[in-house]
Amino acid sequence: MLWMEETAERRSHPNAMWPGGRSVIMLGMNYGPDENPLDGLKDRSDGLISVYARGDDYHEVIKARLKAIARWLVEETGCELKVFVDTAPLMEKPLAAAARLGWQGKHTNLVSREFGSWLFLGSIMTTLEIAPDTPEQDHCGSCRACLDICPTAAFPAPYKLDAGRCISYLTIEHKAPIPREFRKAMGNRIYGCDDCLAACPWNKFASEGREMKLAARAQLKRPPLAELARLDDAAFRALFTKSPVKRIGRDRFLRNVLVAIGNSSQPDLAKVAAGLLDDASPLVRGAAVWALRELDPARIAGGPPASETDPDVLMEWTA
Repeated sequence: MLWMEETAERRSHPNAMWPGGRSVIMLGMNYGPDENPLDGLKDRSDGLISVYARGDDYHEVIKARLKAIARWLVEETGCELKVFVDTAPLMEKPLAAAARLGWQGKHTNLVSREFGSWLFLGSIMTTLEIAPDTPEQDHCGSCRACLDICPTAAFPAPYKLDAGRCISYLTIEHKAPIPREFRKAMGNRIYGCDDCLAACPWNKFASEGREMKLAARAQLKRPPLAELARLDDAAFRALFTKSPVKRIGRDRFLRNVLVAIGNSSQPDLAKVAAGLLDDASPLVRGAAVWALRELDPARIAGGPPASETDPDVLMEWTA
């Protein structure tokens, strides 16, 4: 086992997925936050971005580290290898557990005795023959903290996740309007959700991440919803340069922001939402209608404009 700064490298079981492959080296990087992410749920006038997405894109940061290790391995051994950071259909969490980086908790994410729930994972497939580590044991016991805190009840059972109910999936991967049944539960979460990770008791051993590129940018810690709702495409791209948030695009992001505005109980934000009723994106227009129905229904009492033809937006108007 090697520890380089806060990057943990361990060996996993022999790999049969890569032709000629022998072993998978799993690595984890700590990204522990400098505050409890759950504290950000208190002020509904601000948006809450998942801890992992408040700094630079971890894919690029970790890939650079993996390539540095890979170059060293090739120079020392002449082996063949490939590096991966969410760039192949690898079961990274089971592999990391097999490599003794941690164990898969009841929330299905990896838990480390040293770093709690705050670990990014990367892997190196190599032709080297490396003796496997002993898998880490499960240390969750009878604890249900991560299951019970989930706002949308996305865990039908311990160690099982219904992705279609997960706020991280809904705010990042889901491309259509947010299903109505989950909107209130989203609160002010506008990109991802850290609740199940933050609730884990093993975080009492966690430490703040030291990789500066992953450190939270001040403007992304608790950005005001009113400012985010005014972003055009250029401003969105500028704010989220080098950020993983950028990949979902301005329209999907503003959909999330408007759901948070609808949950804010802040009447002064109704004017901001009203300004997006004629947005070019139907995804944004529909979310604006919902937000106004929650904050100031009088603003949409007259019904949809004659120019509105999108079926999803019209459904919001007639809900």
